[in-house]
Amino acid sequence: MKFSVSSSDLLKQLQLAAGAIGSNPVLPILEDFLFTVSPNKLTIAATDLETSITTSIDVRSDGEGTVAVPARILLDTLKQLPQQPVTFNVNDDNFGIEITSSFGKYKLAGENGADFPRIPEPDSVDTLTMSAQSLSQGITKTLFATSSDELRPAMTGVYFQVDFNKITFVATDAHKLVKYTFSEDIKSEVMSNFIVPKKALNLLKNALPSGDDVTMQFNKANAFFSFGDTHMVCRLIDARYPDYNAVIPTENPNNLVVSRGDFQSSLKRISIYANKTTNQVILSMNDGSLTISAQDLDFSNEATEQMTCTYEGEPITIGFNAKFLIEMLGVLEGDEIRMELSTPTRAGIIIPDEMPDGEEILMLVMPVMLSN
Repeated sequence: MKFSVSSSDLLKQLQLAAGAIGSNPVLPILEDFLFTVSPNKLTIAATDLETSITTSIDVRSDGEGTVAVPARILLDTLKQLPQQPVTFNVNDDNFGIEITSSFGKYKLAGENGADFPRIPEPDSVDTLTMSAQSLSQGITKTLFATSSDELRPAMTGVYFQVDFNKITFVATDAHKLVKYTFSEDIKSEVMSNFIVPKKALNLLKNALPSGDDVTMQFNKANAFFSFGDTHMVCRLIDARYPDYNAVIPTENPNNLVVSRGDFQSSLKRISIYANKTTNQVILSMNDGSLTISAQDLDFSNEATEQMTCTYEGEPITIGFNAKFLIEMLGVLEGDEIRMELSTPTRAGIIIPDEMPDGEEILMLVMPVMLSN
């Protein structure tokens, strides 16, 4: 079989699919792309057995069939070619591939496409449609809070809670927690929940188009995401998600309202002086003023800053990991944030002072015990 295609268009699709190729695959064929040629269409697939991406592109073809093409050498070749038509000629007997460009010929050894692992197809699935922008936002606002602890697999992904026309994304690593709820433009007739792994969500976030809708289908084992000519499948994490509502404190009599940008900048400066292992900063709040300080006794470094704020409640001094606070403030939008606290040993809640209609976000951060 034989087909011709623009080198830059092909490279773009290959780079999208390449995200699914693992760094040290269990089978040699997983280092390849699966090319499936049908009349005037090339379908490209890649998988690491957990996450698979399939995308397609229009080509001029002669004959049809499948071949597994070594990914690394093909990507490296196309990156070095200026945009131009390239022709692939595949020997159906030994799967040898010859690529012809305006500069010359390149030969590489392919493998039998029939040996490539089968990519799961949607089977007895529930379906949900939402805008790509909303899905991207849900991933961006929660992904940073997932855990890397393989001993707690549930926390290494983002928990999706689908409740008819509302979807909640939750991520936690036991030190911080983010809960983001979205209820605009969602079409669904089901209630369900599942945990999507971090790698798949990172790939999805980078691949999502800006204007389209995404169709999300899911069953007990897999989630399927479709947009444009691209389909992504990932195996869900088979674990029970912790009861996150139980850890969100409801009685928080102490309330701080402060400028998000100023607070974040101050934390970035103060954290330079914090102990490098704990990243501990101390927040002291009383009527109208917030003092942020840190010290590293090992090196005799310390810093203090004071900023104006609106504060209601008893004076309180509480320690937090500056890295977590900076990360959370970077994900939030809006000019001001509200921090709700009860005691120096209980979690603090951070919420933006204003949110667009149909969106809610709550962030929770555990305090660092103060060493007096």
